[in-house]
Amino acid sequence: MQAALEITARYCSRELEQYGQCVAAKPESWQRDCHHLKMSIAQCTSAHPIIRQIRQACSEPFKAFEECLRQNEAAMGNCAEHVRRFLQCAEQVQPTHRPSTLEMVRICL
Repeated sequence: MQAALEITARYCSRELEQYGQCVAAKPESWQRDCHHLKMSIAQCTSAHPIIRQIRQACSEPFKAFEECLRQNEAAMGNCAEHVRRFLQCAEQVQPTHRPSTLEMVRICL
């Protein structure tokens, strides 16, 4: 999970910053009013392999977390257990190493 957060912060910092500002500015309606910014983060990160792995491996806990957020827009603290389950799942995801082209050339020689 740390890797995913670092990747998001490194490659999608502008999108992450805008989303954070929107959520902070609209505590009562952030789920609805900031959705487009959440989607921009998703688009930005979707190309990275670790994000793909986390999405695949942790889709159920993430769906449960999102549903909790929808039901508790004004009381996000009620979703702490859902966040914990998702983060626990994401922490278990290990990045897979794919050989680079150079490594493949060395293997073949």
